[in-house]
Amino acid sequence: MKDKIQTLLDQHRIMTVATLRPDGWPQATTVGYVNDGLTLYFLCGLDSQKAANIARDDRLSLTIDHDTPQVMEITGLSMAARAQPVTDKAEAEKVLRMLPMKYPPQTSL
Repeated sequence: MKDKIQTLLDQHRIMTVATLRPDGWPQATTVGYVNDGLTLYFLCGLDSQKAANIARDDRLSLTIDHDTPQVMEITGLSMAARAQPVTDKAEAEKVLRMLPMKYPPQTSL
């Protein structure tokens, strides 16, 4: 199972993250991510609603999937997790180096 999860994480770049707003309603946001093994990283504006939600309650749910024309072929990953800000400078630099590898510069539009 771990290998299947790892493969799915490596093959995709976009996930939907659901956090809890102050009023208790979920807020789902689509974000780009990079992963180091099974650890997921995504960028989040410090003044965003998502960041405020996570600061108040670090629990989140996420999904990673891909589009398919056949309803019976829908596959993906769904999980619950806890979000932690990256405060270690070396780890933050590592994540920033990983981003261009998963999101190469556009060469054409």
